[in-house]
Amino acid sequence: QLVESGGGLVQAGDSLSLSCAASGFTFVNYAMAWFRQRPGKEREFVSTISRSGSKIEYAESVKGRSTVSRDNAKKTVTLEVTGLIPDDTAVYYCATKYADTSRDPAQYRNWGQGTQVTVSS
Repeated sequence: QLVESGGGLVQAGDSLSLSCAASGFTFVNYAMAWFRQRPGKEREFVSTISRSGSKIEYAESVKGRSTVSRDNAKKTVTLEVTGLIPDDTAVYYCATKYADTSRDPAQYRNWGQGTQVTVSS
């Protein structure tokens, strides 16, 4: 099970920290990722982190203003985004993929329910 938290209504320029708490599986065996679905758009890749945390990738749209991390002892993954813009408004999802990372949402089998982030201008 994956449970996201930390979304909300923020102003443009603000920062936000999203968390995903995992349970029911061997967390350290799974790559983790964040995806988002903006209004009227398909789900898109945001960031991924490998099992050890040594390999991290970001989408170009958030690169340079996002940081992803994981705590294997606490079974959590966190996405921090700074300099939020209205175009960041979306439902943010965390997801798991056994073994290696991927940017393809079809490779991820387990998903959280999502957390809404709304950025006002």
